[in-house]
Amino acid sequence: MMDTAGSQPATNGAELVSRRFATSAAAGVGLDLTQLLPDGWVGGVYAGGEPEVRELAFGILPLTDSAPLVVAHERGLFKKHGITSSITKFASWTASRDALVQGATQASQMLFGMPIGAAVGKLGTEQKPLVVPWILNRNGQAITLSAKYRGKLGADARSLRPIAQESRDRGRPLVFGQTLAPGTHAMWLRYWLASGGIHPDKDVALITVPPPQMVGNMSAQRMDGFCVGEPWNARAIADGLGYTAILSEEIWPDHPEKVIAFTEEFAEAHPNAVKAALKAVHEASVWCDIPGNRPALAELLSAPAYLNYPASLLGARLGNTADFGDGRVATNLRGLTFQARNANYPQAKYAVWWLSQFRRWNMLPLAPDYLGVAGRVMRPDFYEAAMQELGVVHGGADLAPETLFDGKTFDPSEPEEYAASFDLTAIRKS
Repeated sequence: MMDTAGSQPATNGAELVSRRFATSAAAGVGLDLTQLLPDGWVGGVYAGGEPEVRELAFGILPLTDSAPLVVAHERGLFKKHGITSSITKFASWTASRDALVQGATQASQMLFGMPIGAAVGKLGTEQKPLVVPWILNRNGQAITLSAKYRGKLGADARSLRPIAQESRDRGRPLVFGQTLAPGTHAMWLRYWLASGGIHPDKDVALITVPPPQMVGNMSAQRMDGFCVGEPWNARAIADGLGYTAILSEEIWPDHPEKVIAFTEEFAEAHPNAVKAALKAVHEASVWCDIPGNRPALAELLSAPAYLNYPASLLGARLGNTADFGDGRVATNLRGLTFQARNANYPQAKYAVWWLSQFRRWNMLPLAPDYLGVAGRVMRPDFYEAAMQELGVVHGGADLAPETLFDGKTFDPSEPEEYAASFDLTAIRKS
């Protein structure tokens, strides 16, 4: 980020917001997220210009929400903005992470929590700082339960609690799959279970499973449920193995999901290349959100190089209606969203929410520097500059509180209080 005094590298900006956070904390006041707002982004490193490098490799996983990257590549939008692109498909988030930090790819689709986890030491060893100049999508995930619970359990996790407790007491706890411990699916699953009085670390077993392996593990009866992106929830229904208990947008309407991440080192050294990539992805995201383009999008994603999955099944979760596979049907959904409703702006408050959940579940034994981490990872400077050069009007930073489906409101200015306010939390209360 940049100080109002002039153009400064992002690391200086992160140090600045960290110092401001320390001052606020010492004074006993809440976080002032207005300190993370960009201040014009003119001149200096963010000036317009040709990309410093012409070839960029993008990492994806076989998930529907990789769509903007695939579309920008296939429809020549990266090339339009001076980038020769390539797409590499990975089977797991850890493989994608390693490729990015080792330089095999220059940008990657990532779970929102991955760059946040990297910033606080929760993304493995030998990691590099990552930055997020773009939120890739909202919504589009779900929690799937085994078909053996069909007709018995629905969206309310409280109905699962006696089954979970009985299984725990027998020494055979229920098993649920998520895709990475600091990632989005782990947080949706934890939040949903806890809403029903089920402690995700004491009452059940959570295991890490790559997205393409979710359905196979359920078929082998190794799991009672999982949380993942599409098309793997729809696949469990199509195969008769499971059904959707709840959609992620029912947990948090219009929640952030995947991001495009760069290493901080690459982004600082190649700001014009980053901006060029964001311009292409913006145009792709607009195309993806047009309802009439969804059939063509499904066909494009179905190719072996991407999801290798029937377009008809991909399309089942690309609209505003979803069949849950147990007789329930959801209509008028916000659905998988790639650009509408200011979806792409890298909001600092979302990073703060993730940190509050790391804190809630004792992934961070001590309160983190909420504002400092958010300021270093979330990079609206790149986003603002790219959109300004395109002449795109966007909604800017959003500092408003968020209320999730359990009725609890997240105030981004008081994350530590929020983390400790839940009935189920791993934070020790005095």
